[in-house]
Amino acid sequence: MTDYLAVYLRDQLALGVTWRALARRARDNNKGTELGKALAEVADGIAEDVRTFKAIMRTLGVRSNPAKVVLAAAAERFGRLKRNGRWVSYSPLSRFVELEGLAMGIEGKKILWHTLGELAGLRERLPGTDFEELLARAARQRQTLEPFRREAGTQAFAART
Repeated sequence: MTDYLAVYLRDQLALGVTWRALARRARDNNKGTELGKALAEVADGIAEDVRTFKAIMRTLGVRSNPAKVVLAAAAERFGRLKRNGRWVSYSPLSRFVELEGLAMGIEGKKILWHTLGELAGLRERLPGTDFEELLARAARQRQTLEPFRREAGTQAFAART
């Protein structure tokens, strides 16, 4: 394995931890709603993806970089401080930004699984890893969130008079 693959894996783990934190935050912000149920399902799936990713790294003998993971987690928390049109409460823009961020993360994850399986040749090297199922799970996560993302965008950007 090249050093480049190890660096790539470490960076992607940090991003995965970030998306997992975002999914959990969005889930918690929408408890008791249909969106909250959908986010709970997606958050569980993303957590499973992170566990799978860590297992791939262990199998390949790649250790994580704790500094990258901590910095990524800190960046996610720092992102919570951005203005959302309200000073102290959750707003329609907050919901949309969370869902948009998750959509981007899921799309990135689809690219990641393809990159690892095909470009990095891990499909052959790790026959116990079902890259097709990982891709399908990402597609299901995206499909689950899309109607909520669209509705949240419509609500957030509706003309106010």
